[in-house]
Amino acid sequence: MFKKILIANRGEIALRIIRAAKELGISVVSVYSTADDLSLHKKFGDEAICIGPPDPRKSYLNMASVLAAAELTNSDAIHPGYGFLSENPDFSTICSQNNITFIGPDAETIHSMGHKSIAKKTMESFGVPVIPGSKGVVGSVQDGLEIASDIGYPVIIKAASGGGGRGMRMVVKDSDFENAYNSAQSESKISFDNDEVYIEKYFKSPRHIEVQILSDQHGNVFAFGERECSIQRRHQKVIEEAPSVAINEETRKKLCDTAVLAAKSVNYVGAGTIEFLYDENSNEFYFMEMNTRIQVEHPVTEFVTGVDLVKNQILSHAGLALPKFYNNLKLRGHSIECRINAEDPNKNFMPCPGTITSVHFPAGHGIRVDSAVYTGYTIPPNYDSMIAKIIVHAQTRREAISKMNMALNECVIEGVKTNIEFQKKILKNDAFIKGDINTNFLNNFH
Repeated sequence: MFKKILIANRGEIALRIIRAAKELGISVVSVYSTADDLSLHKKFGDEAICIGPPDPRKSYLNMASVLAAAELTNSDAIHPGYGFLSENPDFSTICSQNNITFIGPDAETIHSMGHKSIAKKTMESFGVPVIPGSKGVVGSVQDGLEIASDIGYPVIIKAASGGGGRGMRMVVKDSDFENAYNSAQSESKISFDNDEVYIEKYFKSPRHIEVQILSDQHGNVFAFGERECSIQRRHQKVIEEAPSVAINEETRKKLCDTAVLAAKSVNYVGAGTIEFLYDENSNEFYFMEMNTRIQVEHPVTEFVTGVDLVKNQILSHAGLALPKFYNNLKLRGHSIECRINAEDPNKNFMPCPGTITSVHFPAGHGIRVDSAVYTGYTIPPNYDSMIAKIIVHAQTRREAISKMNMALNECVIEGVKTNIEFQKKILKNDAFIKGDINTNFLNNFH
């Protein structure tokens, strides 16, 4: 077992990992930028090391600074959380070269599954259904036009190394293709330092369904059911649920079996998520991508399975075998997560950093809040605008929706604008209540 883990992250996910590590009796090293000097993750780590200024490139993304902090504190493992260095194959390699366990996949796995066009080819070779599209990176506008013609419009151009909706452009006709291609390339280069793009068929009203997997170093791979992540704004998830109202037991088994096959095909170790597009009309699902890390929305799966995913992630990388009974878990009830962001929905969701003058989070049976903010905390402008996740669990989806409405009504955050009222509006929408949702739900939402 690890004696000391350095957490190469900040905010709520850093606190989540701190709790899991301390439950396992592991000492924790927190790293922080100067912008996070008054952060809770700095306060609750057993040790804390400043790794640079507010700019993430000079702190949380600075591999040399993070590694130096690990060596200085004699840490024997690094947990990257999500974002930042969590899916960086070079960092995984550097950790290995310095005899520090990276709590994530090895570099080869990150590269093969993190690069979307490579992942797609890998999955296709193992018989996993994939979205129709280019066989790899598209090297020119002309090649792209030919591919789009073959698979039929609409198509979507995607950054090969992308995520979070960046480097993505939907195209409906030939005359729009060149501008969209160049724009996607440019945004991909700025966001990921890689301008490679690929093309996929664009489905007009699909669901975004993902399967949580955990695997150990002994060949065991477990699937923990699906999450419904179709409520998105600009490809960023807003509300997540487990399980999906659209998935029956037969389809769930197929999804989970496919996810396990995908993980085994690359000898995956640890926590990961296989993401699918699900077409309700045909009852077909297609591999979209794999996230080789813990997800923001992992708490909904923890609620319906009773499994601590972060603790098990740590255990799997420490070399322990995960319990076989994970194969027989039954999903219990329904869970919903709302992401609370410091942003102004009335001003095109403009981020609203600033000082929180008062905060009160909801509490009660089946209510969980993951957050790192407090009264008097100043939200820095340098990082993601998410300041909390509110998660509820109930026996049925209807009850979970009611509980979430109650929780959001009890949530008070003053001093900055938030999207709480926007979340309430979604929860009260008739189509949402019926479960009639897809990835375009918010495009037509008023």
